[in-house]
Amino acid sequence: MVSQEQRRKQLAREKFLRQQQRREAARRRRRMRNAVIAGAVALVVAGGAVSYAAGAFDDGGSTKDDAAPTPTPSKPEDPCGKAAPGKIKPLSFKKEPALTVDKSASYEMKLATTCGDIGVDMDAAKAPHTVNSFKFLADKGYLDHTRCHRLTAGNVNVLQCGDPKGTGEGDPGYTIPDENLKDKRLKGGVYPAGTVAMANKYKPDTKKGRDTGGSQFFLVYQDSQLPPDYTPFGTVSDAGMKVLKKIAAAGESSGQGDGAPNATVVIDKATVRKS
Repeated sequence: MVSQEQRRKQLAREKFLRQQQRREAARRRRRMRNAVIAGAVALVVAGGAVSYAAGAFDDGGSTKDDAAPTPTPSKPEDPCGKAAPGKIKPLSFKKEPALTVDKSASYEMKLATTCGDIGVDMDAAKAPHTVNSFKFLADKGYLDHTRCHRLTAGNVNVLQCGDPKGTGEGDPGYTIPDENLKDKRLKGGVYPAGTVAMANKYKPDTKKGRDTGGSQFFLVYQDSQLPPDYTPFGTVSDAGMKVLKKIAAAGESSGQGDGAPNATVVIDKATVRKS
């Protein structure tokens, strides 16, 4: 029969072993979490043109025996309404449409979305191929019923739209040239809030992928640090900025600054007309 002292020592050893097991389990959980959130995240293009570091972080998680589990944050309420009836048209075109826009005129693109109307003033003089392409696509109904599939936050703060597939891989079957990359607004590696620009497949590390714009574009809701590699072709209206801010305020699904918007942003109808 063991003595009281032996029993006390045995219980102490068992308690120590349980504490060690819990601490090791906590360390494994932190390592797994950091492996998931660390690294570079593709920025604003199908195929990943520019990236910014998400950066691993550690909250120095407690190893106390009584540490309580971290509560899962609730998903923000969707600020947008239901999408209009209709389906995406599976359209693809063999080549860029003929240039028919009036370069001396201004054009307006109206995105009637589930979150509100977003107006975009487009400059045909500085980006004729881009404006011409959007007029062509809008007239064909290419953008109708498509969902804006990406929202980023941090150094880059944009909503990305224009992909019928909703995966970042969709395109209209043709490409258009880069334009207006020396726009005076793009100073100091910043795309100012309200800028609308083209996504593309340019990779600055290899300097390959110029002139690869398609149908995907992004709307800047807050000043964003980006090199002048993405055709700026329009400016969001004041009313449109309010809608854009509302979408951004709802956040994105990953919680890491790059994911699908929590807001259900569907372009019910896109139109392009002379303003």
